[in-house]
Amino acid sequence: MKRLLLASSLALAIATAFPASPLLSAAHASASAPAATLSSNRFGLPDFGDLVTEVGPAVVNIAVVQRRTAPNAENPFANDPFYDFLRRFGVPVPGMPGQGSGPRINRGIGSGFIVSSDGYVLTNAHVVGDGDDDVEVTVRLTDKREFRATVVGSDRRTDIALLKIEASDLPAVRIGDAERSRVGEWVVAVGSPFGFDSTVTAGIISAKARRLPDENYVPFIQTDVAINPGNSGGPLFNLAGEVIGINSQIYSRSGGFMGISFAIPIDVAMNVKEQLVEHGRVQRGRLGVTIQGLDRELAQSFGLDSARGALVSSVEPGSPAAAADLRPGDVVLGVDGQEVSDSADLPRIIGDKRPGTRVRLQVWRDGAQRQITAVLGELGAEKLAEADSAPKGEETAPRLGLAARALSSQEASRLGVPGGLVVERVSGNAARAGLRPGDIILALNNQQVRSVEQFRQLLANSGNRFALLIQRDDTRIFVPIRIN
Repeated sequence: MKRLLLASSLALAIATAFPASPLLSAAHASASAPAATLSSNRFGLPDFGDLVTEVGPAVVNIAVVQRRTAPNAENPFANDPFYDFLRRFGVPVPGMPGQGSGPRINRGIGSGFIVSSDGYVLTNAHVVGDGDDDVEVTVRLTDKREFRATVVGSDRRTDIALLKIEASDLPAVRIGDAERSRVGEWVVAVGSPFGFDSTVTAGIISAKARRLPDENYVPFIQTDVAINPGNSGGPLFNLAGEVIGINSQIYSRSGGFMGISFAIPIDVAMNVKEQLVEHGRVQRGRLGVTIQGLDRELAQSFGLDSARGALVSSVEPGSPAAAADLRPGDVVLGVDGQEVSDSADLPRIIGDKRPGTRVRLQVWRDGAQRQITAVLGELGAEKLAEADSAPKGEETAPRLGLAARALSSQEASRLGVPGGLVVERVSGNAARAGLRPGDIILALNNQQVRSVEQFRQLLANSGNRFALLIQRDDTRIFVPIRIN
């Protein structure tokens, strides 16, 4: 089980045995089933009995056997010149026949749910393991029937996998609308935590559109439903008996449930399912930009009234963004009328569109809003420059606290830039802004910087608030500066 440490918490994949992602999976819904009704017991509390009776048969247990052969990885002596010598003289060496060599077998369990009566099943990608391995997947229904499943395809970015079993007239879930769900409403999870089939847990939706580290394509539903290893890939139901999410991750300090669970919205999963059925893989739109978030100071330096949108810090040459004349310093505020309120929204919105789609970008440039049309390429390649790495403040003069020199022509050519200043020392406002020795200053308020004297002139006319475009390693980011 993979683990991700964040803010003293651990994000855990909840399919048992496989060390996949720090997330826990849930099920997905489709097809037709009678609408469930929720009754109350004599104490006035919700009674989920009727709901579970109706939706339970569509939830399945998934068992996975994974065979991995990695002789060189398991035998550190395989390339040693003395290995063959020792082998010939009968000295036991790891990797020799009879010494534990051969395929390694891992077994895991998870959950899933039937989305169509002809045998399509949704689960998490981390439940079925790596596609390159020899994997056997068995789906067991609540009536104890077992089927060998074929992995139709999986998508690592959203942690969704689609299975197919050869059966007909199967009970299937009904697909709900995750967008219409509300924070505070009751939800129910059904799955196989620790291998205990048909386990039911309940709770409420704690938050929506939750963004997790390194997850730019899924606006997670956060719940307090008890989720544990083995629940991965299982469904999250609303009180109408509709699937609104797939349980995928938990945050935990102990490895067990601690009150915070995350589910993949069902509309995300169904989009992946349809593409896997149609194409065998997921196609995503690609713009070809590096973006970063805006805080209040950075937004003010660009003349925005609030910290919203996705700030373009670099444009890939030859990309759809370059062809549309998108530029570093542009702030993307919307796509086809859909608001980009946070930088994390842009990769998801673009990724949801198919390659070749023509999109209208609402862009903030030079203090005014304009519209730019772009034709998307394939694959979601947008990278997010974390806001934490985009500091706050700086100058190349005494009041800025920065010492810098102009790049030589050889250095500029090697870096692929027309010119700039390389930072040598920082202190004061520059240090507080997060600038570091070795950073390359490329522009101030979108004005290219070529020399120290030019930089000083731009700085003198910029006031106490401005933004620097810097290159750090292979990443370009804007740094908001405020002179105290």
